[in-house]
Amino acid sequence: MKTLIIIPAYNEEGSISGVIRDIRRHTPEADIIVVNDGSTDRTEQIAEADGAKVLTLPYNVGIGGGMQTGYLYAQRMGYDIAVQMDADGQHPAEELPKLIAKAKDYDLVIGSRYVETTSYRSSRLRRIGMVFFSGLVSLVTGQRFTDTTSGFRAAGRKVIELYADYYPMDYPEVESIVYLKRKGCRITEVATEMHDRQAGKSSITPWKSVYYMIKVTLAVLMSAIRYDRTAVSKP
Repeated sequence: MKTLIIIPAYNEEGSISGVIRDIRRHTPEADIIVVNDGSTDRTEQIAEADGAKVLTLPYNVGIGGGMQTGYLYAQRMGYDIAVQMDADGQHPAEELPKLIAKAKDYDLVIGSRYVETTSYRSSRLRRIGMVFFSGLVSLVTGQRFTDTTSGFRAAGRKVIELYADYYPMDYPEVESIVYLKRKGCRITEVATEMHDRQAGKSSITPWKSVYYMIKVTLAVLMSAIRYDRTAVSKP
């Protein structure tokens, strides 16, 4: 299966090299593309020096625009599987074979910190948000999910096509699951370990977290309305 690892990156010069080298160790057969989302540091130069293909956006468009760029590339280059992986070192490359193998049977595979017990520990506030969104998406779609905010995912050809056509812009992980379920995609979760950020700092501030909660909740509810209408309209 022709496989692409998509790494959206914004000012990740401290961690990107280690991420690329880790991927090479565990999945040497996969291609790597770094979507350099308007970084102002040396992310682009370091990624290129480590042998990754780099697509540099002229300015910062956010995770949604960066990931859609990656999926468009995967679509046009004919990849069978595209894996989303963070540039900050939180997603261990040794888990990649597990996701890629499962993606042969499902349209989307989500690496979950909670479907089984793992060593991952989050702050209480973040955990509350994760539980809330997982419960909301499970209610809307009728399928149980445990980690809807996980950005560690493997997509098959059907999802590559769908995400190349549409991908939510702001904090897209949660909303994008509902979108795929509306399109009849088969989604599953597999247990994966995750680490703390290896370098740099998160762009998610407390105020952005509040915005995230409100925006994503409204987006999911709107998707739920469209989801129900689609179901009703079917013969």
